[in-house]
Amino acid sequence: MANFLLEIGLEEMPAHLVTPAIDQLVERAADFMKENRLQYGDIKPFSTPRRLAILISDVADKADDLTKEIKGPAKKAAFDKEGNYSKAAQGFARGQGMTTDDITFKEFKGNEYIFVTKFEAGQPATEVLAGFKEVITSMTFTTTMKWARHTFEYVRPIRWIVALLDDTVVPFNILDVASGRETRGHRFLGQTININNAADYENDLEKVYVQADADKRKANIVSQIDALATENKWQIEKDADLLEEVNNIVEYPTAFVGRFDAEYLELPDEVLITSMREHQRFFHVIDESGSLLPYFVSVRNGNNEHLDNVIAGNEKVLVARLEDAKFFYHEDQKNDIDFYNNKLQVVSFHAKLGSVASHTTRVQALAAIIGHNISLTDDQQQQLARAAEIYKFDLMTGMVGEFDELQGVMGEKYALLFGEDPAVAQAIREHYMPISADGDLPESVLGKVLALADKLDSLLSFFAGGMMPSGSNDPYALRRAASGVVNILHANDWHLPVNDLLSALVDGVLADDSYMGLPEDVAHNLQAVISDVLAFLTDRVVKALQTEKVRYDVINAVTTGKLTDTTQMFTSANALLAHSEDAMFREGVESLTRVMRLTSKNPTDSAVDTALFENDAEKQLYDQIGSFADKAFTTDELIAALLGLQPAIAAYFDQTMVMVDDEAVKQNRLATLQLVSDEAEKVANFMALDVKSN
Repeated sequence: MANFLLEIGLEEMPAHLVTPAIDQLVERAADFMKENRLQYGDIKPFSTPRRLAILISDVADKADDLTKEIKGPAKKAAFDKEGNYSKAAQGFARGQGMTTDDITFKEFKGNEYIFVTKFEAGQPATEVLAGFKEVITSMTFTTTMKWARHTFEYVRPIRWIVALLDDTVVPFNILDVASGRETRGHRFLGQTININNAADYENDLEKVYVQADADKRKANIVSQIDALATENKWQIEKDADLLEEVNNIVEYPTAFVGRFDAEYLELPDEVLITSMREHQRFFHVIDESGSLLPYFVSVRNGNNEHLDNVIAGNEKVLVARLEDAKFFYHEDQKNDIDFYNNKLQVVSFHAKLGSVASHTTRVQALAAIIGHNISLTDDQQQQLARAAEIYKFDLMTGMVGEFDELQGVMGEKYALLFGEDPAVAQAIREHYMPISADGDLPESVLGKVLALADKLDSLLSFFAGGMMPSGSNDPYALRRAASGVVNILHANDWHLPVNDLLSALVDGVLADDSYMGLPEDVAHNLQAVISDVLAFLTDRVVKALQTEKVRYDVINAVTTGKLTDTTQMFTSANALLAHSEDAMFREGVESLTRVMRLTSKNPTDSAVDTALFENDAEKQLYDQIGSFADKAFTTDELIAALLGLQPAIAAYFDQTMVMVDDEAVKQNRLATLQLVSDEAEKVANFMALDVKSN
């Protein structure tokens, strides 16, 4: 058994690409070893901004031998009229690198076929591992570069490659870079060295100021930050994303403390933290009460030599940003909200969709519709109307112009400074939420409604303008918006009729002389795309349920029927899963499926006439389904009641021929079954459930 080291030396990668890149390399390496039948023990990853590396332990001396039987034509096609092997048999053997002498016959699914047994000897490990060239070149990245005169693209230019099986170089070339044992240490503190043995990789790099193990490097950073916090009796919030980013921009970390003048603490904490975290990759410092202190912690890529100069440089850069923030903070307060809000008239929402002001006009209308549907009080409706009127004003402030990460945050801060109701101010901040598919949701009811209205109008408008996402292309973050809508509705158990809400908005747009700021062609396309928006929201439900590992057939059942209520889709999925363990689940679903298939192929709008009943089974089923109307079922109770119809449905089909010649009788029987289908469709498309294995 041996160790195999592969290191790809690169120009500095952007921090956000390092972790996905090394994860991809590990995955591709595992696939490569499996596909090439080369046994191994473990794959240990290493990564820094300048290298992606793996150490594969306990690599076998050679790949496993392969013996496999290959099936050819049927035996009846193996011989010609004279009893000799046919051209088909000869061609099959030749195609496998063998002769007709190697042919045997075996039975397969009741018939005899030609077989040959093929043996493939395992290659030596060195020859197999040379194929890692293809592993490297097949990697994909969201950002790539070309260099020199090469047409090959990679995350960053490849500068060196180490490929060692214990102490032996595994030879291959990528462009003009040959694999070897030479690696490079820290750009400023280290030098070029040779790795004599794969197992020495991590220790050898430590000697040239490179901590190649990303997990150990991150733990080192955390330990240093914690030591500074303990020493100074501070609390330092180690934001996970920031820590990951910092870890991926250094090879030899040294944490240090800097400070800024306490006068800047007059700025909102969010402004200070954004200036430190987003722009400088600094960790902010708070005291025991949670108040921000005029200090920051940063991590340099190097040792502690000349650290005073590093600290002074970082302080100077931060102060420049804080001066800008302080200037904008005071300048922005010289005008009122109306001043900024009026400027939105000339800011484009999208070239095809009018201004931001027109977007907010539609959001005001839709927010009012949603507010009515969830029974907001008159006071809440007034607060919501004000929030929807001004919720984008901060886009025109100097602070947000300089620090766009503060959209919504500064809206809340300034709204409070300008005397707005705190509920209005909170809704302004929360309307952006969630900012990722699984991000935090708005907490206030006004924030939830405003977020829904903003996202739904964006979806409807962009769809009507012909700008639906395609493939992985989603420049307007519409998938994120759709996930936000679905998550807000689901988290609050809001069963809102989104199609009705959007239709009401469309009516308002078309009734307005200016189409609420939309071009005429887009406005007249709104109603037509509502179904597309609903399908898009449903697709987000599918993705969410897949993430929760819900059975595929249950997902299909709740998303392929007539449900348009996304919250109901989640509720139905959970209830179906719970009832799938019921003793009569299979029989109940099969009965409902039989009913739904028949009614889907033979729809009717006839009313049931009990005078046309010809047997007790018809009356029994009609009475049982009719009793549903008098009960306020939960989804769980409705499923139980539907499954409980199984005996009545079975008796109905045993005693009743539905598709009879008498049209009146046929339609009456279909109408009875339609009542069952209508109730079932409130839950799911039972026809999509797979109960064969139950």
